[in-house]
Amino acid sequence: MLFAALSGFIFVLLIPIINKYAKNSVGWIASIFPLALTVYFISFYTNVIDKGNSILESTSWVPSLGINLSFYLDGLSLTFSLIITVVGFVVFLYAGSYMKNYDSLGKFYIYIILFMSSMIGLVLSDNIITMFVFWELTSITSYLLIGFNHEKETARNSALQALLITGGGGLALLAGLIILSGISGSMSISSLASMNDILTEHRLYAPAALLILIGAFTKSAQFPFHFWLPNAMEAPTPVSAYLHSATMVKAGIYLIARMNPSLGGTELWNYTIMFVGAVTMLFTAVLSFKQTDLKKLLAYSTLSVLGTLTMLIGIGSDLAIKAFMIYLIAHALYKATLFLTAGMIDHSTGTRNIEELQGLRKVMPITAAIAILASLSKMGIIPLIGFVGKETVYAATIEYTNFGFLFITLAIAANIFVVYITMTVGFKPFFGKFRKTPKTPHELPFRMWFGPMLLAFGGLTLGIFSSFIIGKLINNTELGIITAKLNIPVKLWHGFTLELMLSFITVLLGILLFWKRNQLLKYVDNISFIDEITPSYHYQKLFNGTLKLAKLQSRILQNGFLRYYIMVIIISTIILGGTTLFSLGEMDYTGIIEMPGFEEIIIAIVMMTATYMTVRAKTRLAAIVAVGVIGYSIALIYIMYGAPDLAMTQFAIETLTVILFVLVIYRLPGYLPFSSTARRIRDFIIAGAGGLLMSLISIIILSNPLSSELKNYFAKNSYAIAKGKNIVNVILVDFRALDTMGEITVLAVAAIGVFALLKLRKGADEK
Repeated sequence: MLFAALSGFIFVLLIPIINKYAKNSVGWIASIFPLALTVYFISFYTNVIDKGNSILESTSWVPSLGINLSFYLDGLSLTFSLIITVVGFVVFLYAGSYMKNYDSLGKFYIYIILFMSSMIGLVLSDNIITMFVFWELTSITSYLLIGFNHEKETARNSALQALLITGGGGLALLAGLIILSGISGSMSISSLASMNDILTEHRLYAPAALLILIGAFTKSAQFPFHFWLPNAMEAPTPVSAYLHSATMVKAGIYLIARMNPSLGGTELWNYTIMFVGAVTMLFTAVLSFKQTDLKKLLAYSTLSVLGTLTMLIGIGSDLAIKAFMIYLIAHALYKATLFLTAGMIDHSTGTRNIEELQGLRKVMPITAAIAILASLSKMGIIPLIGFVGKETVYAATIEYTNFGFLFITLAIAANIFVVYITMTVGFKPFFGKFRKTPKTPHELPFRMWFGPMLLAFGGLTLGIFSSFIIGKLINNTELGIITAKLNIPVKLWHGFTLELMLSFITVLLGILLFWKRNQLLKYVDNISFIDEITPSYHYQKLFNGTLKLAKLQSRILQNGFLRYYIMVIIISTIILGGTTLFSLGEMDYTGIIEMPGFEEIIIAIVMMTATYMTVRAKTRLAAIVAVGVIGYSIALIYIMYGAPDLAMTQFAIETLTVILFVLVIYRLPGYLPFSSTARRIRDFIIAGAGGLLMSLISIIILSNPLSSELKNYFAKNSYAIAKGKNIVNVILVDFRALDTMGEITVLAVAAIGVFALLKLRKGADEK
């Protein structure tokens, strides 16, 4: 599984070569990758689903921190992996034709393969830190994909919005996972399922659970973080079909489902998930009514379904979990299909505005058939898988005793709007009198409709043979959500039940809403939410406020004057260090305060004189010489206290530094009296306070020697291992060789910069 999770990061290295030599076939070739992974995961079906086993593989990564590349395959992760790879195959194939005129097609495939690999790594990961790494990779790659058409400002803004919201949620998730690991003492997600009592009874359970849920809600666009998803429709259609219907937006749903055995069973967990999901389900469905863009209509219906899936996990009953799994699979099939058909319509006609589309069935018959088949599943019409899913959702909400009536009412209301959206997207463009479009419509090539056709007929096949194909899969998948095999049969037909009647009413009212849309729009066109109660308004206010704060701090802190930067650093150090220093209380310094010897007094006088000369020097050369005197005086102190090797190093450094300074700045103009007396007094106070703080810290450190084994280690091993008798030099050259190399590199770069400046100055003088 390690290779399966990381293979995409290797495969992308071939894309530039493929794109260079076989650009017209890059879609076909790239689609082989998700197809191969689909076959790979299907090979586990017998072991995982038929036998009910789970597979755990682990490779050491950062063992000192307990971080391993651990991958866990059970029914839940297998189901999500198959959704990712199957839909990925269809999208990869589709994109090769849809985006064939894009100059950056190769770049697109690099981004989307990286995204797919990140999603696979996410759903397979068993280590919480490994899972988080893949989680963040999905955010980064989705940012690149949403903003793929980066020449458009709206695409850039939408990509940034998605990144900020999901990235912020990712930080909350990381905090929650770290708390969870601290409580349990484990980083293995699969092992947390057996610690439910320990975790839920801990005093830090609430913050851990809420932080993890915030991360999940942002990724799956739950209220109040829902608004980034419709805006993400600026992405190319293959991106919308893949990320925003089948995969990325379900990452948060997957996380909630995976963490349910460890953190579920409490009112905090279940009610939070339940009510956030229910609000998202209805609120986003209602928001769709005034939309006219095909992709935005589908985005709002996606939000509604994501809310339904979240609500079902919150309900948590056996029937609700069964409904969750069926609805998850059904949604992936029909929603990806509808997104792709929306792209086909846009590609063929040049518009996605529903008001401009009508009567396309005669010129696009294959596209119409695919869209209608997927729409019937979305509406919940027998015998498609969407019908089975909706029936089970209704049955689960009716069965729920606490808020059953409330949730069934909300579910029916939301699904009425979903049916309305489906009629608008899946039927309206193809029926009625033909309307002229910006481009002359035509049927699209095989490569564009073949994949959507597979998904549409997949929904039909799974519906007709639901009890044979997905019944066993669902029963074993539920082990990863509620740690129990339910063995609830999956049937296409349950007879004339209350759920069937409610489903019929839902479809009827949804069609009626679509029929009366124009009349109703007259009443709702002037209705809008007050800005102050919309989450997007507060996001924009926060975003604008952050930019204003950044500009303000840039003017204050990043003003281009080095002296102010140094001043801020010193003042901050004084405040923070001084506060900590005085919080320590009284310290005993008598053990290190002794009368200095004659030679120490002489050196101190020399250093103070050199310091005074440095401050009062009229030329830079005099200041450099005075600073060098201070450095040599420090070297003499090293000699006095028995550190000749350190003194030799100090002599070498001081000599080199003085020479370099002289060579660099001797041609610079002399000092000019820019600062006033008041500023010099201010600088003297700040510098004095900083020096006093450093002195006190040094005294405290000397009076409380640290218990470190490093000095003994270096003394013992400098000659034995590094073959050097000068311990300081051995530390610099051997034990800390990388640090030294980095410092040398910095000096080399600085020297090159200085040389370039001098050459430029010489050229200017010659002119």
